[in-house]
Amino acid sequence: MPELEAFRTEVRAWLEENCPPVMRTPMPDDEIVWGGRRATFKRPEAKLWLERMVARGWTAPTWPKQYGGGGLSPDEARVLEEEMRDLGCRPALRSFGLTMLGPVLLEFGTEEQKQEHLPKIARAEIRWCQGYSEPEAGSDLASLKTRAVLQGEHFLVNGHKIWTSLAHYADWIFCLVRTDPMAKKHEGISFILIDMADPGVRAEPIRLISGASLFCETFFENVRVPAKNLIGGPNQGWTIAKRLLEHERKMIGGISDRSRTDTEATIEDLAKRYVGEQGGRIADSILRDRIAAHAIDARAYALTQQRLAQETANRGSPGPASAMLKYYATELNKARYELMVASMGTQAFGWEGEGFAQDELDLTRRWLRSKANSIEGGTSEIQLNIIAKRVLGLPD
Repeated sequence: MPELEAFRTEVRAWLEENCPPVMRTPMPDDEIVWGGRRATFKRPEAKLWLERMVARGWTAPTWPKQYGGGGLSPDEARVLEEEMRDLGCRPALRSFGLTMLGPVLLEFGTEEQKQEHLPKIARAEIRWCQGYSEPEAGSDLASLKTRAVLQGEHFLVNGHKIWTSLAHYADWIFCLVRTDPMAKKHEGISFILIDMADPGVRAEPIRLISGASLFCETFFENVRVPAKNLIGGPNQGWTIAKRLLEHERKMIGGISDRSRTDTEATIEDLAKRYVGEQGGRIADSILRDRIAAHAIDARAYALTQQRLAQETANRGSPGPASAMLKYYATELNKARYELMVASMGTQAFGWEGEGFAQDELDLTRRWLRSKANSIEGGTSEIQLNIIAKRVLGLPD
């Protein structure tokens, strides 16, 4: 298509001119740009890169321009993604607002809600977190008990969420609450937006097995939330929640693409370093076969991603097939770290001390962190049920 090729030429030229060279290097975890009221930038070039992408609307390339997006077609957005990948450009912004909340606001929000929240997401002014799981409502999410009682022009919210990713850094939270305790559990839920700075909201980090604290418990104690922050109407939250989960699974489905850092070697490099090589090949034939099989699986998954991305562009939403992406990406990522640990032998089990290099200690923690992949965002068992019922159409 001549128009698309002309757009590609334009995009490539703009990226060459505007993406700082240091922003064309692999991005370590501590340099990810999340935005928000308390945004920090480890490098000044990261702030400059974000500002330039925001000005083009390319932090949210397919969103309408009136909401801070780029107004690109799905094909144009794909070209932008391809050119950024070819040049090694870092994402200017990572945001749950972009990948999860924004798409459902575009579908279910009022015009006032879109005007209020979408431009701030696209401009990286507000950082969002997700309030879904509760201590007694994980896989059975519809059993949630956080209550929101309408009192005139506001809701009074009380409850307790858990595994709220990065809540201690977030400005706002999109939250599932129970607004009708007498209705069937799926029918009495609403979807509401809450400012984390409101009195009565408290986030407490949870220390994980990896030593990090990326998840939180989030408490709501008599929090007054304006009624205008309700999305989609009373007791319509389950419909919105399911749609948002499709977008979340699609996002998590890219985990195998995002997991590597600039300090992390490939599986092949690690195996050659720790096991040795013969004739340019990994010395251990069994390990070599396992790594080759994993590479084939990763390639097949990448092709499946491309196919489903095109289907999503045609349909407008990820659909239940997003469960396939989520399931396979997380299992693939876990398998990848298992192979890396197997390649390193006992050096993969260090926690601290002079006997271990820093990259070995970092890998140990990432290996431990990967264990949560098949739990967060819906367990692998739940994803398999969704695939069986909604993708394959198997009977209960």
